[in-house]
Amino acid sequence: METNSAINETPVANGSKVKIAAVADLHVRENDRGKWTDYFKEISRSADVLVIGGDLTDTGDEGEAQVLAEELRAATIPVVCVLGNHDHEKGRHKLIRKILQTDNVHVLDGECIVLKGVGFAGIKGFGGGFDNHMLSMFGEGAMKAFVQEAVDEALHLDRALARLEQENEGIPKIAVLHYSPIAETIKGEPEVIYPFLGSSRLAEPLERRNVVAAFHGHAHAGKLEGTTQKGVKVYNVAKHILQKAGFAQPYFVLEVARKEEREG
Repeated sequence: METNSAINETPVANGSKVKIAAVADLHVRENDRGKWTDYFKEISRSADVLVIGGDLTDTGDEGEAQVLAEELRAATIPVVCVLGNHDHEKGRHKLIRKILQTDNVHVLDGECIVLKGVGFAGIKGFGGGFDNHMLSMFGEGAMKAFVQEAVDEALHLDRALARLEQENEGIPKIAVLHYSPIAETIKGEPEVIYPFLGSSRLAEPLERRNVVAAFHGHAHAGKLEGTTQKGVKVYNVAKHILQKAGFAQPYFVLEVARKEEREG
């Protein structure tokens, strides 16, 4: 049975690391009342911050968001979320965000926040393909608009990460996405749908801004861990993948050294 953690290789003193629990693709339904309470309580005992990488709801309905908001009251640690494609299904994504947003639950869409000495930048992301197979901005207007959406999401991520750098020099940075920035963590999905699962354009800000790690979901049949070409760690924390990997509970924990430890 897998544990729920990934430990940095360099040991440090107690309190010098922040434990970030991560999961994606909860797909909460209206009949899920009471289903997640113990789950969020356990995570709160195991980590300092919880990250949820999109598809918070199953069909993008505000009733589902209300159920999740009630369940999240069991979380006694800060929660950082982004929305996913399912949360956009009915065009009620702004309402879903409003329902979930509290002093303890932060739904990011091109914004950033600092929690426990770690900076978090979040976007949904978008598709477009990877590496030499990325779609180009050429041809019909609909194709150009598709590619432009991926470009815009990457720009929003870059700006959020840049703001973290400017306002908190040297702080460790975590990116929270729904779509994948690399092909490696979606392997297992049919190759014909790769362009709809993520885009290499999302990897550029991660490398440019020296992100410690990025979390995403969306690809339920992908793999847990990969790296960008320049070595940034990327984790596909879709609940389905964590369950198949045999985790005791479907969440993953990454320990991140605080600024003072990194500088030391």
